[in-house]
Amino acid sequence: MNQHIHCIVNDCHYWTQGNSCKANEILVATDQFGDNQPDQIDATMATQLTPSNAGSCMATCCKSYVTKGSNKIGTDGIKRMS
Repeated sequence: MNQHIHCIVNDCHYWTQGNSCKANEILVATDQFGDNQPDQIDATMATQLTPSNAGSCMATCCKSYVTKGSNKIGTDGIKRMS
């Protein structure tokens, strides 16, 4: 199955033209989780993390986001696909 992740956050390192996410993995988490965990806790560790309820779309975030040109690119083990 060919899957596609859409993203409209164009200052993310993984964003590309056509509003596509080119991260090899992403982690969608609650805002609370994202606010309280360091950048290296991300999709590569997903099987070790405990799921939680968000309650609404507004309480979720993409934990794999990293700003274009940031020195944090790669700290979470996520790679950009071509």
